[in-house]
Amino acid sequence: MPTEKKHSIITSLEQTFAQCDSGIMTNYRGLKTPDVVAVRRKLKETGSEFHIVKNNLARIAAKNKGKDQIGSIFEGPLAIVFVKGDISKAAKVLTEHIAASKIALAIKGGFLGNKLLTPKEVATIATLPSREVLLGKVMGGIQSPLYALMNQVNAPLRGLMTVLQERMKQLEGVK
Repeated sequence: MPTEKKHSIITSLEQTFAQCDSGIMTNYRGLKTPDVVAVRRKLKETGSEFHIVKNNLARIAAKNKGKDQIGSIFEGPLAIVFVKGDISKAAKVLTEHIAASKIALAIKGGFLGNKLLTPKEVATIATLPSREVLLGKVMGGIQSPLYALMNQVNAPLRGLMTVLQERMKQLEGVK
């Protein structure tokens, strides 16, 4: 039977798992406290939270929230970046911070919904543009053919209007 403290930690982790769709797991071995604080600050700007967790408690909380697949990654010293918004922003900030500060933080994987992500997939997600940019590109791709169609439909009318205007100028010049 878990102690009251462990039960409250599990409940807190369950709430966090319920609030977020995705997350990134990291190995924090060798990380110093100032480095942890710096990573937390950077990730907080993206709406993400960096939590160092106990594996057994995190595994129980994930299982209780229907994320059984991610339980296999809970081994060794583990910290989870809980992402409440766009995972590409959090992954990009995390990988850039790791590269810039050369800290001993290794990405072990992640999860997107109930799907387990490999470290390579997390790195690929980090290279993706943000959600807003991708939506803009999709909307541009949808609008482009529509504008081309509208121009093709309007072209005969524009031609007719040009001819009529020139004819009106001719008739005004005759009088």
